[in-house]
Amino acid sequence: MNAAPKVLAVLDEILASVAPGGRGALWHLAEEGRELDANVVHLPPDATVGEHQEDVLDVFFVVLAGSGVLRTGGGALGLAPSTVLWLPRTSRRALEAGPDGLTYLTVHRRRPGLTVTPAVRTAAPEGGEAPCMLDLVCPECGRLSADRAPKFCSACGEAFPER
Repeated sequence: MNAAPKVLAVLDEILASVAPGGRGALWHLAEEGRELDANVVHLPPDATVGEHQEDVLDVFFVVLAGSGVLRTGGGALGLAPSTVLWLPRTSRRALEAGPDGLTYLTVHRRRPGLTVTPAVRTAAPEGGEAPCMLDLVCPECGRLSADRAPKFCSACGEAFPER
């Protein structure tokens, strides 16, 4: 059986749905059996996404509305409607929305689901329990950080609680 293409969203309608002061995902790809993830995200005026790094996936980033700046170790990249960026895996970046906010589309390979596996136990007869890793789980999206002292989630950009 061949899969049939279909319209999933109309960007003009998504952009018209932005609530004043709203922040976050306006739309996301949710089709069964997909190999991609895609999100339309809105940041209100002057909002930021703190510096973070995606270690596993390249991200395709398209500015749909508004303006902003993407800060990298190599400098600042101006963002305006129709700007297309490639964010290679392992690149560090921070995002700042301009005075009109910033709405953008991201596309990347679908992340494999998180799995819970038993902690590795040593052969020692005593030693207590394995260390808890809950402080490494993003409170917003649930992704486990590879960083042992995360400040921001590399998946969604949300700040981790202060330690």
